[in-house]
Amino acid sequence: MTCCGPNRRRALQALGLAAAVPLLPILRPGPARAQANSMIATDLEVVTVTDTSVVLTWTTLAPGAGGGPAPVAAGTEVRLAPADSRAPAAVHFPADPEPTPFHYAEVDGLEPGRAYRFEAWSDGVRATPALNLVTRMPASPECTGEFTTLVPPPGRPLRTVALCNDVHFGEEVSGLIAADLPPGARQEPGLAPYPEVMLAAVLDDLRRPDRGADHLILAGDLTSEATAAQSRGVRAHLDEWGVSGRDWFAARGNHDRPHTGAEYAGCPVVADAEHHDCWGETFTARGDVIDHRVGGLRLLGLDTTELDAAGGSIDRAQFDRVRELLRADPDRPTLMFGHHPVTQDSAVSNIAGPSFVLNRPDAIQLQTLYQSAPGVFLHHSGHTHRNRRSPADLPLNVEFLEVAAVKEYPGGYTLLRLYEGGYMANFYKTRTDLSRRWSTRTRSEYLGLLPEYTLGTTADRNHVVPRDFSGLS
Repeated sequence: MTCCGPNRRRALQALGLAAAVPLLPILRPGPARAQANSMIATDLEVVTVTDTSVVLTWTTLAPGAGGGPAPVAAGTEVRLAPADSRAPAAVHFPADPEPTPFHYAEVDGLEPGRAYRFEAWSDGVRATPALNLVTRMPASPECTGEFTTLVPPPGRPLRTVALCNDVHFGEEVSGLIAADLPPGARQEPGLAPYPEVMLAAVLDDLRRPDRGADHLILAGDLTSEATAAQSRGVRAHLDEWGVSGRDWFAARGNHDRPHTGAEYAGCPVVADAEHHDCWGETFTARGDVIDHRVGGLRLLGLDTTELDAAGGSIDRAQFDRVRELLRADPDRPTLMFGHHPVTQDSAVSNIAGPSFVLNRPDAIQLQTLYQSAPGVFLHHSGHTHRNRRSPADLPLNVEFLEVAAVKEYPGGYTLLRLYEGGYMANFYKTRTDLSRRWSTRTRSEYLGLLPEYTLGTTADRNHVVPRDFSGLS
């Protein structure tokens, strides 16, 4: 049983909307050979813009054996110059020059706060954005051909925290909404299960010097259905990467909730005689508040899940514990995380509606607690599988940030780089060969509308927030 996804009414509305939108073809496995003037370079996205770097991705396609478009390997080239300069654009190539259909180009060494003009090319063909509003809005970098690097917060860098969610370890079909519709995406025969591919790609990325994450926070849905095998399997990957409670921290999502049925009978009983908590046996008990310090930074994680429901709530014991912790040290810089989004903006803008997120009374009560704790600066959530910043419902200096799923397009994580004077947030797609292949394949989910819903705007994915972190180490 799964309780993730919109209700039937919302699902039908989404499918009806999709029927009126031009769709890109679903990518099929198998090579294609580009004929003269037949290749196209599409899906151009300016994914990540930091203070000194930019990441662009795109796909090259050509007619396949069946006549439809199929991925075709080609070169990767970015032409870049300051927007206020008449000098010829400098040409940049990836560190790995191998031709690929799934292009990931990162250019570093840029100047903070400067506008750049750019073009992306593959074998003489210029890449263009897909027919998606999110990358064809008049002010989008993909449309203007320009982006501006961020200006980092003042002071010395302190540490880097990675935010991610929605691994769905053990899942076999991605993108289903209701009654096995719309058509989901499956992994290609012979390749490793896609949740393992995508999680491995995140963990590989975070240990590379150019990402350098000190800590990893996972805001729920680590598993598909919280079986003992799935819980132990995802835990093994995380334990290979680092130490629980020091390097990585995980909250429970609705897919990780206690389940019923014979498959769960060997796990601890919770709530009643029918529900068994295999995830809690491997990670943390139901309703526990996660409380840790790293270099003076406080991390507080919530269990916002319900039994047999997709929506979220917080029980009285958790509220009492969070209130106690915040009152004891209200000014301490605090990063909150939990699976379900909190704000009214999230409630009305997600495809499944208000019942899909944290219920309104608990959301207001949580934000009221934040009003009395000025150290709380960010609340990280998942569940919607999208990148989105939303405003608080009350007067608060807190960022509410939803991060896109690990398991499918756009497939990645957000880095919070903390400085003495604030933080810089950047979303990154993963970049292994297999993860780029799967991420591109899952663009077809929701009848091709997934990029519209999950990518988010450039500002959702990349921004700087001033805060006083001078007391952190």
